Amino acid sequence: MTSDGPQWADEVGVVELPGGVRVRGRRIADVVSPADFGLLLAPGPTPSWAYRRVRWPDFWVPTDRADALDALGEALRRGYAGERVEVACRGGTGRTGTALAALAILDGLPAEQAVGWVRAVYRPGAVETPWQRRWLRRLR
Repeated sequence: MTSDGPQWADEVGVVELPGGVRVRGRRIADVVSPADFGLLLAPGPTPSWAYRRVRWPDFWVPTDRADALDALGEALRRGYAGERVEVACRGGTGRTGTALAALAILDGLPAEQAVGWVRAVYRPGAVETPWQRRWLRRLR
């Protein structure tokens, strides 16, 4: 999959992972164009498209590591299958940024580059806490 893959009606928050898959990060309450699959990291409105919710407290890391890794893997597989995949949390920065960085690591980016990468391509404040950074370093 390259950047010629699935197109978004609105490119806001869309990043390209190392392997070419494009994923959208956003605030869960934002009104957005449809996706094919959503990875929801906070309570809030449910989209009309397929989604999976991961228990991930604000400013922390997922409460169930195995479930989070499985959900991230599903999101990545769906992206490679040609689906428009999105990640969303309450503010669209900490948890969403951490999940986007995790997807990049799972897609081949070295863990030590993930925080800088997501801050450069998504949001400068992405990955907000030391424990989120540590979780990323221990992802693999």
